[in-house]
Amino acid sequence: MASLNVGNLGEFLREQRRNAQLSLRQLADAAGVSNPYLSQIERGLRKPSADILQQLAKALRISAETLYVQAGILDERKVDGVEVHTAILTDPALTEQQKQVLLQIYESFRKENGHGSGSGGTPAADAREADGDPHAT
Repeated sequence: MASLNVGNLGEFLREQRRNAQLSLRQLADAAGVSNPYLSQIERGLRKPSADILQQLAKALRISAETLYVQAGILDERKVDGVEVHTAILTDPALTEQQKQVLLQIYESFRKENGHGSGSGGTPAADAREADGDPHAT
């Protein structure tokens, strides 16, 4: 497991919380963590567990994988589609509803093309499918 880069994680969490227009207390309550603990995470003083990151992601309505990447638990290049998810979820010009609609559209296109969420499609397989190779999958 990669070491946690809690400073960047904290800044990212704070930005996501502000974009969601939540106070520190509101997010702490929604995620089921204490106010001081969340404050310490945002300031880079604490390393949250994967479970806590999952709770925070749910409360922020973002994917847990996005937070795992920010925390250094997952390598962004190895998580299929996470770059797109991260770009959408971190865009301050989009509303929360717009982000969710874009993600739903993106996932529906991926499923339609045989690459459902986390299916692990590779560029080589995608190219074979585009060429009509029946053994692409």
